[in-house]
Amino acid sequence: GGSGHEPLHGGFVGAGMLDAAAPGEVFTSPVPDQILAATKAVDGGAGVVHIVKNYTGDVMNFQMAAELAGEDGVTVETVLVDDDVAVEDSTWTAGRRGTGATLFVEKIAGALAEEGGSVQDVAAIGRRVNEASGSFAVALTACTTPAAGKPGFDLPEDEMEVGVGIHGEPGRRREKLQPAKQIAATAVESILTAKPLERGDRAIVMVNALGGTPLIELYLLYGHVAALLGDAGVQIVHNLVGNYVTSLDMAGMSVTILKADDEMIRLWEAPVNTPGLRWGA
Repeated sequence: GGSGHEPLHGGFVGAGMLDAAAPGEVFTSPVPDQILAATKAVDGGAGVVHIVKNYTGDVMNFQMAAELAGEDGVTVETVLVDDDVAVEDSTWTAGRRGTGATLFVEKIAGALAEEGGSVQDVAAIGRRVNEASGSFAVALTACTTPAAGKPGFDLPEDEMEVGVGIHGEPGRRREKLQPAKQIAATAVESILTAKPLERGDRAIVMVNALGGTPLIELYLLYGHVAALLGDAGVQIVHNLVGNYVTSLDMAGMSVTILKADDEMIRLWEAPVNTPGLRWGA
């Protein structure tokens, strides 16, 4: 996908995760020739899985590249990530936007690929992870793209964008700044409404900075998220807190919750060694 979301995707290339990333210009899809070159470079004969966030340009260009790869004898399966529960059918997407769950898909599908799973099985676990995930983001400032040199939208100092997209797309609404506890409640409630979890369910949870949020604020937010899920009877088995799927310099955060089964947890715990994610290796 497009650049500007670092460490996604290039920071997750390595053992146990991605074999390649095809970065486009900032917030712009890579072109089909570039995607095709990456696909052919990593094909070992078993096929290649494309992990694509649900934005119109990405979907179109990756589909074109997959067709070209197929003509060259490379089997391609595609996992479309559409985990953002805030907005459905916007200017940028048909359906929901792809955001934080992309990392969960890349890690878990990557672990199965590392074990030698078939291209069909790797794609299938990726789709299951996406289906079981929900994300919701809140922004306190707009991001500044290098080409523009100024914030992408105007947001008064005492307001926040609720349900913002990772390219600065509008969310559900704007409202006055709320305490961290209320922001966490809005995010968790929105996710659980769209992707319900029941008492006794297990979850992998990420509180992710959008690029300009101090870690201390993320830890504070995670504490509220953990308390809310605890009250709902949901067990957090693993968590991430930090910058993983960013939006340049945007101040804000997103919450991603994955309802995890035994296989997902096992693959999450498998060793990974990338610049942006590393354990057990």
